[in-house]
Amino acid sequence: YFERFPGISDYITDTLESVRTKGYTETLFGRKTWFPRIKAASQNERAGSERAAINAPIQGTSADLIKRAMARMPAALADAGLSDVKMLLQVHDELVFEAPADKAEAAGEVIRTVMMGAAEPALTLSVPLEVEIGIGKSWGEAH
Repeated sequence: YFERFPGISDYITDTLESVRTKGYTETLFGRKTWFPRIKAASQNERAGSERAAINAPIQGTSADLIKRAMARMPAALADAGLSDVKMLLQVHDELVFEAPADKAEAAGEVIRTVMMGAAEPALTLSVPLEVEIGIGKSWGEAH
């Protein structure tokens, strides 16, 4: 695995070195997560903090992105004449909407655009965000 994806090993090494020095990790947007037990004498506590520190920048950046998209969504839908499309809930990296059937496709394009641009203008990502849209009468059907 690490031979095929050497960048992952570098990421882990760099992240652990940084968190041991600073005591925290950061998302791409600069939000910090502190790890006070990163130098714990107990190997179990230390290992748990290390696993969490490796995960925090990735999961935290994902959370930052979805929050940015959610904050922009109502205005974007209204600007597109889709005020009757409602954002219902978030499920991890998914947003669930309710839309009239005749507006679902148009809403999907607005939603895709907002989500793909969630990092901007604060960041320009080196890899584009991929957004999948599912449409159905239920969340399960949309998958």
